[in-house]
Amino acid sequence: MLQPEKEGSYNFAFVDADKNNYWNYHKRLMKLIKVGGFVVYDNTLWGGTVALPEEDVAEPLRERRLFIIEFNKMVSADPGVEMSLVPLGDGITICRRIC
Repeated sequence: MLQPEKEGSYNFAFVDADKNNYWNYHKRLMKLIKVGGFVVYDNTLWGGTVALPEEDVAEPLRERRLFIIEFNKMVSADPGVEMSLVPLGDGITICRRIC
């Protein structure tokens, strides 16, 4: 549960957690991060598999790959952030809260 006095009080967050909950983390963090603050999400290229056809992805990677693809789509459509997916390591998505 979020404490109201903590809303908008953080400048930065880094997320490297269960991929199926990235969007849930994003919604909560947008309440905690100050306007102008940053959230960085790790592994958003998921070994490059997000750019491959499903049949070319190893079975163990497929389920989380779909979570990451869906997260990338949703965060790119979020009007409250400016975002950039950076091909560094396994991919990081940098979001700057703008409202």
